[in-house]
Amino acid sequence: MISRVVRFVSRGSVQALLVVIGLTWLVPTVGLALSSLRSGANSARSGWWEVFSVPSQLTLANYGKLLDDPRMLEAFWNTVRITVPATVLVVALASLAAYAFAWLRFPGRDGLFLVIVGFLVVPLQVALIPVADLYGKLNLFGRIPGVVLFHVAFGLPFAIFLLRNFFAEIPRELLEAARMDGASEWTIFARVILPLGLPAVASLAIFQFLWVWNDLLVALVFASPESAPLTVAIREQTRQFGSNIDVIGPGAFVSMVVPLVVFFAFQRYFVQGVLAGSVK
Repeated sequence: MISRVVRFVSRGSVQALLVVIGLTWLVPTVGLALSSLRSGANSARSGWWEVFSVPSQLTLANYGKLLDDPRMLEAFWNTVRITVPATVLVVALASLAAYAFAWLRFPGRDGLFLVIVGFLVVPLQVALIPVADLYGKLNLFGRIPGVVLFHVAFGLPFAIFLLRNFFAEIPRELLEAARMDGASEWTIFARVILPLGLPAVASLAIFQFLWVWNDLLVALVFASPESAPLTVAIREQTRQFGSNIDVIGPGAFVSMVVPLVVFFAFQRYFVQGVLAGSVK
């Protein structure tokens, strides 16, 4: 099946079509990048494509203004404080749980895994009100740890499902050989499972990072103005779009370019992890 897909994609007409689609998808990104380098007056007067005829409009002054805005800087670091722990915790917990579901025997294993898979169809919107009430009682409402815990809770079902399917494909003989050599379950997990499962773990980290970094709904509900991430800060700036466009442009581009850098840094693992973990 994969060989057929490779042969199909290798055709010249298909490659030309893919190039056109890729360039089309890049247009909004290029437009945002150029808009972030134009003054507010120029952006209000004409579209970003004018820079091709008047390149003197490009300036880094907007980024200087962005760096001088304490609200945007705090929002950026809030995004980092939310995204990094939420990604690390999901990857670590899901890796351990996936190994247990794939290779350990314990009562109720299959039933518990089905329950976790069932959580995949539960939309996070249904949990906003009850979790908000719980956070109010636990003094977590409006704080970064509360936002992180919410992302971890709703990221774990998919993470466990993805990694468990990948780990289950690892040859049993490797684990049995390690056990015969006296390796403990923790040693097998750290020395055998994780190295072989690196493509799936990396792809999961990409998924989780992108979801949390770009989140707006959860942050709007559970984050206070002091702990709000960049997405919320940019939304607040759009209330006065005309006067803040020189801050919105560079802020939105920075918000977009960070996950792009993360994706391209791990892209070689992405396809391997998704394809290998999609089926057993």
